[in-house]
Amino acid sequence: MKTKRSKIIVIESDRTLHSAYTNYFDKFFEFSLEGIYCNTDDALKEFKKTKPDIIVTEVDLVALNGIDSIRYYKRKDWNVKVIMISRTNDFEVIKKAFKYGANGYLTKPIDADKLYYALNCIKKEGAVMSNDIVKKVIANFRRKSFKLFSERENQIVDYLCKGATYKMIAHKLFVTTSTVNFHIQNIYLKLDVNSKSEALSKIEQL
Repeated sequence: MKTKRSKIIVIESDRTLHSAYTNYFDKFFEFSLEGIYCNTDDALKEFKKTKPDIIVTEVDLVALNGIDSIRYYKRKDWNVKVIMISRTNDFEVIKKAFKYGANGYLTKPIDADKLYYALNCIKKEGAVMSNDIVKKVIANFRRKSFKLFSERENQIVDYLCKGATYKMIAHKLFVTTSTVNFHIQNIYLKLDVNSKSEALSKIEQL
């Protein structure tokens, strides 16, 4: 019995890598590279022609980024599988990717064996994540949550416990430092403390 070939398209903004992808997929019978593009728009325009089973796309793309593009691919074919590739393992970005319908998330650099393993996992199991992503997800689900604080305050408390500065927290949560400061003042008020060190000390006792 012949194994069905899975049709693949790749969205990679770096044109210098296109030939590497082409040569890579020429080695495997079970995977067929139907197209490689620099952006989402071009991939969508040829979607009816390529009819991909699996899409391998960067997260960071010009115009329509990889995560936002997932919804457009799913509208074309609800069953298409999407693997995200990125240099970041930020939990908020990962969470958004899976919320939008991603089936896999890999962090760069991606070598030949890692990509082959990922494609096989998607084909057979329907999902895949890099080991560092798995650890990140587990760590975030284990994150302690306090009823005393709001959801946003709990996020800030978690970052404070990891040693993040106000500026770092603002960057992670996509807010201003003044917003972070506002929430931290509320945290201090609820804990009845006046400093970060006092707050962290009291949080450890909760």
